[in-house]
Amino acid sequence: MINSSVFDYINVLDKASDASWTRNEIIANNIANVDTPGYKRQDLNFEDELERALGHSRYRTMDQKVSDLKDKHLKARVVNDYSNFSYRTDRNNVDIDTENVTLAANQIKYQGLMAGLNSEFKNLLAVTKSS
Repeated sequence: MINSSVFDYINVLDKASDASWTRNEIIANNIANVDTPGYKRQDLNFEDELERALGHSRYRTMDQKVSDLKDKHLKARVVNDYSNFSYRTDRNNVDIDTENVTLAANQIKYQGLMAGLNSEFKNLLAVTKSS
């Protein structure tokens, strides 16, 4: 088997887009539970995991860092956000305006990740056609 790093960025973009999709579902769940007493807002910590995984090798190029990433280092976890905080008497900490802004930002991020994936595949197609 040929050892190639052709799909390194594609793999990272794939994981990031999966995380963004999951975050979209989590935000939708937060919005659905905006009036549920005691419900605590949830979020995904993928960006923190990616930053930590890339930050291990400080003096390396981005290509080298991405090449060294392993899928197991990019496991996004669902976390309760501000679980001890609530500004409402029913102990729910979901703010609908914040959720809507977060949802819009996440959708833009997802579209950007999809554009990046499409670009990477177009590059692969261009290389295979020219050889």
